Amino acid sequence: MTEIEYFYSAHSAFAYIGSSRLMEICAKYGASLVHRPIALSPVVEAAGGLSFAGRTRPHVDYYFGREIERWSEFRNVSIINHRPTYHDNALDLSNGMIIASIPLDLDTDALAHAILQAHWRDDIDLADVGALLDVAQDLGLDGRALLDAAQGDDVRSQHEANTQEAIARNVFGSPTYFVGGDMFYGQDHLELVARALEKPFEPNAFRNPE
Repeated sequence: MTEIEYFYSAHSAFAYIGSSRLMEICAKYGASLVHRPIALSPVVEAAGGLSFAGRTRPHVDYYFGREIERWSEFRNVSIINHRPTYHDNALDLSNGMIIASIPLDLDTDALAHAILQAHWRDDIDLADVGALLDVAQDLGLDGRALLDAAQGDDVRSQHEANTQEAIARNVFGSPTYFVGGDMFYGQDHLELVARALEKPFEPNAFRNPE
């Protein structure tokens, strides 16, 4: 089965906007997702990107405002009309729950989508234990077991490993997808991901000057 490596954070607006379309693509082409939740800020900054606070207001209003509105409408995704109230809270528990679900052979795809949706549609705090328990319960999962596992050393180590791997592979932000080692950044490239699954692109031959 073809794999799509999926680097993202549990609070990513564009990962949420593309989530349902990503699942459709996987189903159509028989591809499986390899979930790699990351600590997003270190990845963005390592790639030379600015922190949210370091961006200009016009950039924020366009990329984290108008683009969210248009793409959510285009993808027919329900979304709140403001930056989530608790968007800057830690992602250890939410990213950790997703990571913890993988070795337990749970439906990680559904869990990841539900967490993204809860943050961007329902404005939940991803550091709120009760809110995360509710998300898991709605999926019929043992939320307490997932939260306990999320705080374990194995999951913390995997989270850090995912983050460092993203930096080493020059990931720019969330979401980023790899098909056969070819990187596609942003949910606006999902149609190219689908094409890569159907027919891989020619190898990279373009060269920029030093």
